Amino acid sequence: MNSDKSKTLKVGICGYGTVGSGTLALLQGNAKEITRKTGVEIEIYRVASRSLQVDIAGVTHSGTDPFEVANDPEVDVVVEAMGGFDPAYDVVHKALENGKHVVTANKALIAERGAALIELAEQNDVTLAYESAVAGGIPIIKALREGLAANRIDWLAGIINGTGNFILSEMMDKQREFADVLEEAQALGYAEADPTFDVEGIDAAHKLTIMASIAFGMPLAFDKTYTEGISALTPEDIGYAKELGYHIKHLGIARLENGWVQTRVHPTLISTKQLLAHVHGVGNAVVVHGHAVGSTLYNGPGAGAEATASSVVADIIDIARAKAQGLSKPSVPILGFETLRTDFKAMTIDEIETEYYLRITAQDVVGVMANVASELERHGIGIDALIQKESDGKNVPIVILTDKAREGELNQAIAAIEKLASVTAPVMRIRVESFGE
Repeated sequence: MNSDKSKTLKVGICGYGTVGSGTLALLQGNAKEITRKTGVEIEIYRVASRSLQVDIAGVTHSGTDPFEVANDPEVDVVVEAMGGFDPAYDVVHKALENGKHVVTANKALIAERGAALIELAEQNDVTLAYESAVAGGIPIIKALREGLAANRIDWLAGIINGTGNFILSEMMDKQREFADVLEEAQALGYAEADPTFDVEGIDAAHKLTIMASIAFGMPLAFDKTYTEGISALTPEDIGYAKELGYHIKHLGIARLENGWVQTRVHPTLISTKQLLAHVHGVGNAVVVHGHAVGSTLYNGPGAGAEATASSVVADIIDIARAKAQGLSKPSVPILGFETLRTDFKAMTIDEIETEYYLRITAQDVVGVMANVASELERHGIGIDALIQKESDGKNVPIVILTDKAREGELNQAIAAIEKLASVTAPVMRIRVESFGE
């Protein structure tokens, strides 16, 4: 062990599941290369996990209490890999309070409670790093905060939940039902026993909240992010979309225009000509549009031990490099801006304007198409494309792509269509987006 304390960075890891064990393995397995890159030797000094039964090779201290890591004066950096809020928030708070840097993969913690933790980190002249909290091994945080720092970010859009993308890919490729693919995703370990965070869009909303804050230089605002899941999608919708030249993806979208910010997660039709449409399986991808550089695409593994550990260790390397330069912490602001803007206004989902896919189930009777078209026209909504599918002898699916419309007006039109005597089921509505690639 290097005897020069100024050239040694001691790391404590809280949580020894996928992320924690992957981080330790990467730090140990690539130790020589990391030291060559930083000029600092990184020592895994402590590991704490509730399930820890034996000592871990190469670790000075191991135990079950994460607060022992947060309170140990020898520890320079605490890696929070426990997930959730309890006890993760208190452990991170204590570590920052004690003047330790924190690296976390916990997107919920940053998105919902990050503001207080960032303030505490700044007060104690340490950093709170979270590259691994968004898109696994894809360095999207560094790209937004550093690589694109010269740009004004206009918008970003991404597939940022691998579970949802796997499910939609399987539904499209094999015409399978949502519930059937979800069960397989759970068996493969892609989805949790309770998959709500993934399939209802909460996980993606956490990640989108973080990216939007960095992209636009605004406070974290998870409560302003519209969230809609994928559980209502059917193989029929995916097939009809494909017939029209689109794939359905579960996207996180953030836009800034004329002082208005929109952040939303929902199923989205995107043209098969766009790169995002061809990201399948558990992969993640994010497109970012900067005013100077235009559109840039970041694509790679969104989860997994090695991919996520890659991002965790990259944050540790930043801290080690700062130490080697005699700095108390990395020089880049935690959210990328020295001063955040608070004058942006949050746009509600009713205020957005986009095109729409509508699937209307109606009785196979004369005049039904004319009645539907009349209601759309009455609400100022034009039709761009229309498909009337074969009747099952009783009902007929009508598939419509609308022109661009305000969502609030479309909602009124849908309500009127659903009141028609010939319409027999709720209207399926999916937003359509084009990202100018």
